Amino acid sequence: MAGALALGGTALATTPASASSPTAPRSAARPGTAAEALRELAAGNLRWRTYRERHPDETPAVRQSLTTAQHPFAVVLGCIDSRVPPELVFDQGLGDLMTVRTAGEVLDEAVLGSIAYGVLELGIPLVMVLGHQSCGAVKAAVQADLTGDELPAHIQYLADQISPNIDRTKDGDARVDSTIDANIRAVRARLAAEPDLAAKIAAGELAVVGTRYELTTQRVHRIA
Repeated sequence: MAGALALGGTALATTPASASSPTAPRSAARPGTAAEALRELAAGNLRWRTYRERHPDETPAVRQSLTTAQHPFAVVLGCIDSRVPPELVFDQGLGDLMTVRTAGEVLDEAVLGSIAYGVLELGIPLVMVLGHQSCGAVKAAVQADLTGDELPAHIQYLADQISPNIDRTKDGDARVDSTIDANIRAVRARLAAEPDLAAKIAAGELAVVGTRYELTTQRVHRIA
């Protein structure tokens, strides 16, 4: 995403945004396509990692307008990790993103239904799977796979969902890191294969993309 992000063969370039006051209004029309949404998120992430956040769409007027309707332009499926809140990572405000967060971006019926609601009922054109560096859920799944130990309570469910994506060609930290990417790809592929979402993709009305946030640089980039 940072610098350039490709969607359907088109490079989406970002340029540095000028600094502005907190709670600044959105300077352009709300994104209506996946390409526009990706550009907005890339620009927001650039502001975030260069400490030039605008904190848009937090004004009293925006808050009042949202009492009657909402028009988010992207669904972000991210991890529950406290270090990766999508609204901050992409410098977005109220009503901009519909966020769904589970450990390791694990899918279940509630998550699938929530994403489908955003796409089918609200007409959101972009679904983004946002994984991240040093994911604790992925690390737990990898360790449990190595030791054969049962994880506590419902945490085992998370590991069971992630374990098919473990990259056993690598060892140590490299295995965890590679599995993070493999898990992002698998979740993205499953979402893209959901019949209702696949129909929207085929019609050119939706894109489902996989991305990763680097804790060390605060950069979000595409996972192919």
